[in-house]
Amino acid sequence: MSAHVKSYAAVDLGASSGRVMVGRVGPDSLELTEAHRFPNRPVRVPEGLRWDILALYGGVLDGLRAAGRVDSVGIDSWAVDYGLLDADGALLGNPVHYRDARTEGIAEKVWATVPAEELYAATGLQYAPFNTLYQLTAARSSDQLAHARRLLLIPDLLTYWLTGEQGTELTNASTTQLIDPRTRAWSYDVASRLGIDLGLFAPLRQPGDAAGVLRPQVLEETGLSGPVPVTAVGSHDTASAVAAVPAGGERFAYICTGTWSLAGLELDAPVLTEESRLANFTNELGLDGTVRYLRNIMGLWLLQECVRAWGDPDLGALLLDAAKVPALRSVVDAGDAAFLAPGRMPERIAEACRVSGQPVPDSPAEITRCILDSLALAHRMAVEDAQRLADHPVDVVYVVGGGTRNALLCQLTADACGLPVVAGPTEAAAFGNVLVQARAHGLVGDLAGMRRLLTRTQPLTRYEPQGDPGRWREAQDRLAMR
Repeated sequence: MSAHVKSYAAVDLGASSGRVMVGRVGPDSLELTEAHRFPNRPVRVPEGLRWDILALYGGVLDGLRAAGRVDSVGIDSWAVDYGLLDADGALLGNPVHYRDARTEGIAEKVWATVPAEELYAATGLQYAPFNTLYQLTAARSSDQLAHARRLLLIPDLLTYWLTGEQGTELTNASTTQLIDPRTRAWSYDVASRLGIDLGLFAPLRQPGDAAGVLRPQVLEETGLSGPVPVTAVGSHDTASAVAAVPAGGERFAYICTGTWSLAGLELDAPVLTEESRLANFTNELGLDGTVRYLRNIMGLWLLQECVRAWGDPDLGALLLDAAKVPALRSVVDAGDAAFLAPGRMPERIAEACRVSGQPVPDSPAEITRCILDSLALAHRMAVEDAQRLADHPVDVVYVVGGGTRNALLCQLTADACGLPVVAGPTEAAAFGNVLVQARAHGLVGDLAGMRRLLTRTQPLTRYEPQGDPGRWREAQDRLAMR
């Protein structure tokens, strides 16, 4: 391997699977290969829904063993969830899953102390029932929290097990609803009013900061030769994915697609207006002082749950059949919390259509088309609202993540938005993870330089809008009237 090319292990953990990818980066080269992929299967136990964090850590170790020699390791994952450690640094139980029911009704208790409009003005975070702030409020009287001396978000917990060093990476910390997006530091006022001890959190880290080196036991377990540094990346997977949006100088919106769809803009400053709060937009922190101004949409979770209920049919054939179903026959609100929990998704979607007086989809192809039309419509609404609320017009929409494999969804998104869609890369979070590590070691420059390297080296697919845009406006109006 050329002395100018280095290898980086990107540990990228999603809500349904984890992977260890190896990125090889040079001044004019960028390659990504999969070393190991493993399932992420939450477990329902008597006390609720939990992450199997030990299985995930085992998958990470297996992946590092398969990766071979690397110059650095970085970890990103989903947001908001955490592990609690005791005074000896031992984990106090499996982390609670964000889809667990413990936060039901908690928001109202929080708002009785800090009204919703004040909370948004201070933290800029959209309402989601699983935000870390609500989870901590729900856990206030628990024995685990009483005995906890440290709280580590999921990527930081795994980094701690790899290195023995504790920290809290900023982009993920910004999803806790305890960070002020203007100062990019903790909101001590909010935490104090809600009785949340910010001393539980380890010191903040920035993407690119050193996060320790692999412990001797980890080197022995993985067969790696030390020292192997661990680098803090944009540890919220959306932060890494947005860093890998292959945009140039044009005005753009992005949609990070996967279990969730995160649709919005990259801004220089947060939008903290009451209108923005009511539109349920969030201000999360990104690389280089940027703000990820976006709306959370339920995403391909809807289709994943249906496919699971149908016994895992061939997805390619299902999408071909869905493409033959008339467009916009029935749509549902893809951001509705009614679809948050697992189980019986086809029946719930059909029931939502029935209650709203629309034709009820009753075949897998019809339900799939309903889901994809609904997601494209939600993408349209998010992109339109973001432009208006931020006074930031766009000319193109970039779609990154797993949804780039779904050509029908990409085309429908272009049709719905009335804008060109550029799709790729699929493994955006892993690319962003790798590029932050490479930048920390001087191989690439700023965020724009990272994106130029992606554009030069990665295949992208462009979708031009087709059909009558008025049909999407009509469907949006129908949805708004329900």
